[in-house]
Amino acid sequence: MLMTFFTSAGWEAWDTEHRPLIPERMPVLIDDDMLFEDGPGAPRPAVAVNRWLRELPVSGAPAPSTWETYARILKEWMEFLAGRGVGVFASREQLRTALSGYAGYRAAGPVERRFAATTWNQHISVLASYYRWAIAEGHAQAEPFSYRAARAMFAGAASEVRVNLATRRRPKPHVTIKYLEPDFTGLFLRALAGRGPGGDDTGYRGRELARNACVAELALATGLRLQEFTYLLAYEIPALPRARTGAPIAFPVPSGVTKGRKPRITWTSYDALAGVHQYLQLDRAAATGGSAWSPPRSWGAPLRVTEPDAEGGRINGVRRRWEVLTPAERRRLVAPGGGSCLLAVKAGGGPFTSWARVFERAADRIRDRVEPRFPHVNPHRLRHSFSMRTLEYLVTGYYQQAAELVAATSDGTGPDAALALYLSKADPLLVLRDLLGHSSVLTTEQYLRRLDTTRIFRDACERSGLGALDASDARRAGEAGAEVADDDAGREV
Repeated sequence: MLMTFFTSAGWEAWDTEHRPLIPERMPVLIDDDMLFEDGPGAPRPAVAVNRWLRELPVSGAPAPSTWETYARILKEWMEFLAGRGVGVFASREQLRTALSGYAGYRAAGPVERRFAATTWNQHISVLASYYRWAIAEGHAQAEPFSYRAARAMFAGAASEVRVNLATRRRPKPHVTIKYLEPDFTGLFLRALAGRGPGGDDTGYRGRELARNACVAELALATGLRLQEFTYLLAYEIPALPRARTGAPIAFPVPSGVTKGRKPRITWTSYDALAGVHQYLQLDRAAATGGSAWSPPRSWGAPLRVTEPDAEGGRINGVRRRWEVLTPAERRRLVAPGGGSCLLAVKAGGGPFTSWARVFERAADRIRDRVEPRFPHVNPHRLRHSFSMRTLEYLVTGYYQQAAELVAATSDGTGPDAALALYLSKADPLLVLRDLLGHSSVLTTEQYLRRLDTTRIFRDACERSGLGALDASDARRAGEAGAEVADDDAGREV
């Protein structure tokens, strides 16, 4: 079976009156003989699979990367069935027999074909979703999966769920996600800025130190994913408050760069935002001023910006909001004064996107010169560090106290007063869900189960001077302990 990706380029030359409705980069599965049907009115299973894939954008999966993942899962399943002479829409008995063989093939077959439990469970989830759709649409009469009923609990509320019996059980380690402790975070930011523990690192001659340090600090303070902070535009940086504040500052994340194109509002610290504004006014302005940079031809035609503001600008003469622009479009934007419109630029004004390499080199330098125990740092580890630090602040009441202090110096009706009320009433898990952009609090709960959250609650108790938990605290600690008891991480961390 072959897989290709749809593009409408040159559609005018096709024998069609209108532009096709198929989304760009949508995967298309084709049998090896390049046929979609065996005769009039006899479509092959690939036709139904392609239709299901085309419905993904309106079924909770708007990201092209997700389309490709789902298509590959269906492709591998269909190839396995074809090799055993079983149809995709065969009887339940035949499908279940094939599923048993597939499970053995992925668990103990050729080494290069084996799946870890996490990968296997993802494949089962996608296949189950496809077969439910196929039955509802009349393409299939049966599915190969069996289910059991279970009850899920969250915040004291129970709900009925179905558990696919084909999924594999997995070990439940205490901690599997790595993050940076505060002291290592400080080392990392100083290394990016070209400084060592005691001052300037005289043996290091790095470039763009202000850019590297301020963007990393912004990622640590906001929890942005790699794609989100890489393709953030300079115009989308919030204004810096006139007075220094200890309360968190709202930081909108545009839907064009988020996972699943879901807009959200996270927050950042005053220091992190001040560092970004200093970079914008000094180093970035020097790099982009009068720049003749233009995107390479392989990226597409330049998108020239005029009259930019915080909400949008004219792109090749047409007013557009920044939030609708995809990462591929954002890197083609050319600012009115020259240079890229992305927040991070390199010498000459072009966009800078190689953050994984910058972070890893900084971590290597720390291990070589300062701390041999310093871990490897990839961009997503900064997001994990944000999660731990934010949860700790929420549990200890740090943000609430800061917001209350700011609110006490105003008339009590501003955004800081509202924030103080929100932080005093909201569950920390719900707050963190919104900041991370998870679609469900259950995803956040599963994510936190892989972080050492018990330490946060233990330290908070010790700092309070209680020494021991009372009954209500014990219940809360028990709930927190349950959050680290499972390694079933949400896929959208």
